[in-house]
Amino acid sequence: MALVVAQEVPTSSIMAVPHGPVGVGMARRRMREELLASGVQDTVVDDAVLVLSELLSNSCRHARPIYENGSPGSLTPGTKDSPSASVRASWRIDAQGRLTVAVTDGGGPTRPLPATPSVTARGGRGLAIIRSLAKDWGVRDTVAGEVTVWAVLSLQGAFATRVDLMPDLPASLPAGAGLSTGLPPAAGFPDFDDLT
Repeated sequence: MALVVAQEVPTSSIMAVPHGPVGVGMARRRMREELLASGVQDTVVDDAVLVLSELLSNSCRHARPIYENGSPGSLTPGTKDSPSASVRASWRIDAQGRLTVAVTDGGGPTRPLPATPSVTARGGRGLAIIRSLAKDWGVRDTVAGEVTVWAVLSLQGAFATRVDLMPDLPASLPAGAGLSTGLPPAAGFPDFDDLT
């Protein structure tokens, strides 16, 4: 007879990570492990990890870290990624089946706003990605000198809410017919059975 021990999986987590690229990787790994261990769908975990990555990357690029003793003097010059210069990453699953992902930092000169970058721009798409994956997102001032950017994801049917899918094909649609492509009928794709 085997003895089975139940392991309690956290439904929330808060961690301080270095203010820089190293912290992004640390937080991504821990979030992935904890969400998978708590039974969250792979697709939701992937979305949540992407949202966390974007929030942390934006924080590293545009905001100040939170210092251990509340002042930048706690750092020696050139040690931006030292543990004393950090940001807080957190996630929480609530009773309504929502996953809230948040990053708290020391704020920046501007508030986070979605941008409309040019096609050739190297950045500026992070908040647009978050808006497309999340049910809601926002910015709030927490304690003095700290700003939290958060996003809420649904744990149920995440893929179906992102993609505009037809629930059922109409019965009048002949078998093997494709969906409307907006192209003239001759320009549609042939049925694969007709290619042999």
